[in-house]
Amino acid sequence: MKVCNVLVVGGAGYIGSHMVKSLLDNGSGVVTLDDLSTGSRELVRGGEFYKGSMNDQALLDKIFSENRINAVMHFAAYSLVGESVADPLKYYKNNICGTTGLIRGMLRNGVKKIIFSSTAAVYGEPDETPITEEHRARPTNPYGATKIAVERMLQDCDTAYDLKYVSLRYFNAAGADESGKIGERHEPESHLIPLILKTAAGERKNISIFGTDYPTPDGTCIRDYIHVNDLAKAHSLALEALVAGRPSAVYNLGNSKGYSVNEVINIAKRITGLPISVVESGRRLGDPAVLIASSDKIKKELGWKPQHEDLETIISTAWKWHAGRKEN
Repeated sequence: MKVCNVLVVGGAGYIGSHMVKSLLDNGSGVVTLDDLSTGSRELVRGGEFYKGSMNDQALLDKIFSENRINAVMHFAAYSLVGESVADPLKYYKNNICGTTGLIRGMLRNGVKKIIFSSTAAVYGEPDETPITEEHRARPTNPYGATKIAVERMLQDCDTAYDLKYVSLRYFNAAGADESGKIGERHEPESHLIPLILKTAAGERKNISIFGTDYPTPDGTCIRDYIHVNDLAKAHSLALEALVAGRPSAVYNLGNSKGYSVNEVINIAKRITGLPISVVESGRRLGDPAVLIASSDKIKKELGWKPQHEDLETIISTAWKWHAGRKEN
């Protein structure tokens, strides 16, 4: 692929920081924009860094004028399902209005390629699994609603302004870079696997299971987990496709295999060799029972193939990162 200079918006976050490292490792120029409201500056392993909002038009003009940006990767959405239900306006303001500002800045500066971090939450409660990209979008929470709104905005911008995009609908991102130098860290933490590992390490008293009465074999939610570096690889392939002149597209990203909450906890117990205390709680608003991806489309069209398909490997890399932080 022709070497690109990529603006990674939200590049100090979990997935964004792994994308920054991957791009740098592959020889691309990287500029990170992050307001550090949820990201960590120390996770950005190189390239140029600007602190600020994706809706700051003066800052965007400065970034585009000082760097020969060819494409943008957007990871800067708020992403907590429960919080989105409790405070939807926070999500509509950042995820939709912020992205509108980012696109406005791109177009004003002649940048017309964007890779968008979307989510399986756009599907809501699925009619069938595995879920394909043709499945109707009917999100059950404001987080998913804001993501599908942005996807529709991107489609309209393609028609009106020739803005080319790839929207990647993640299922559950997990794991950490094999180097152990970067990994998943949120404040507060809300994702299942790091919460389980924090419990194993004694940083939490227990892990809560939200709902044990779902229509699944063991009553707990089933999710499709994908390694964060496999996500990064998919972003690189999507960028290659846009640079090569392929049309805008939407792809699912998952491993096409689901694990229940109980299964994830049991695998983590085996990997860590430590006890993990569990507390059963009621369901959370907006949580579908089962989300499993069909990723056949991106495999066929872009040649993507996940390298870390089994959950044991995914959790092992996350544990390496977490244990390394504890030691340091």
